Amino acid sequence: MFHLDSVISEFPILDQSIHGRPLVYLDNAATTQKPKAVLRASQHYYEAINSNIHRGTHHLARLSTVAFENARQTIATHFNAASPDEMIFTAGTTDGINLVANIISLSGKIKQGDEILISTLEHHSNIVPWQMLCERTGATLKIIPCHEDGALDQEAFLSLLSERTKLLSLTWISNAFGTINPVLEMTAAARKVGALILLDAAQAAAHLHIDVQSLDIDFLVFSGHKIYAPTGIGILWGRADVLNSLPPWRGGGEMIKEVSFEKTTYNELPFKYEAGTPNIEGAIALAAAFDFINSIGLAEIEAHEKQLIRSAAEALSSIPGIRFFGPADRAGALSFNVEGIHHYDLGTLLDQMGIAVRTGHHCCQPLMARFGMTGTIRASFAMYNSQSDITALAKATEKAVSMLR
Repeated sequence: MFHLDSVISEFPILDQSIHGRPLVYLDNAATTQKPKAVLRASQHYYEAINSNIHRGTHHLARLSTVAFENARQTIATHFNAASPDEMIFTAGTTDGINLVANIISLSGKIKQGDEILISTLEHHSNIVPWQMLCERTGATLKIIPCHEDGALDQEAFLSLLSERTKLLSLTWISNAFGTINPVLEMTAAARKVGALILLDAAQAAAHLHIDVQSLDIDFLVFSGHKIYAPTGIGILWGRADVLNSLPPWRGGGEMIKEVSFEKTTYNELPFKYEAGTPNIEGAIALAAAFDFINSIGLAEIEAHEKQLIRSAAEALSSIPGIRFFGPADRAGALSFNVEGIHHYDLGTLLDQMGIAVRTGHHCCQPLMARFGMTGTIRASFAMYNSQSDITALAKATEKAVSMLR
């Protein structure tokens, strides 16, 4: 059973005032707040078991190593990975996508004349690495367009697929509009032409149940800080056979078996892609975040958040000149503008009333250009948001609009 008051009490940062008003935190698509369980996990690591991992024989090194690898197992179980070795710790989604782009480039799997397919909805992190790869290889970047409601054009997508399509890299949920892409249908179509497939789950991981074995994909990436864990930690999941067929990218400690000045042999998964000392505390805290989520129930969290988004759209809809972006069936975020008012001005006034929202292009400048604007106001939701937060958002937005007109 989902008990909202109990959930809220687990997040100490929410118990404060901003400019003399109770904090209403609606910037969760950018980063989520951290529950006590995650804060305790971080503190315990540094207070009790802080040590480098894998290479030490002393007591703290063993404790730290066990905690780190247990964290990998916890996360693998949450996503139903075939093996914890498929879970590669990264610095976050951006790092994971760049890792994949670089190892594919080094492998020679992408050549001149090949095509990489992404969508109009992508975050810059799922655009720029592929542009860089195309510059290195001579491949071409193709873009799936979207309709006026923010949904991807599926007919155009199918027409873009061909034997030249070597990779599809797609966001599951748009960070800007909250659009939920039909990834099962789209990845199935891409698989028919033999493309490698990467899913950006930076927004999806906190809101949806994900079973990587049921997805016919090759890679999935996400960031811990969007799932109630610290910044600077994330996961690249990859199918073991695919990762084993690709070369390493970063060189250094841990990713090697033997080093001589003549030749180096590389380690097995997952260490092949984890050069150097990792973010040990971050990995342990990320596992604690998933334990916390699962103790509440992802299905219950998802239902609660969907109700909040519907309620927010309804509460704001009476404001003259308001326009929402994205389909009615959204996840995580509600993006809107008010005619004649700049998003930054509106966001600044909301902040003065204790409402934390995000304004701007949300690292999606091509998407904003598609709609002829520089940005939007984005309210994004988490398990600890409440109906009173929605009421506060609506009242503050109405007041701010009246002040700016």
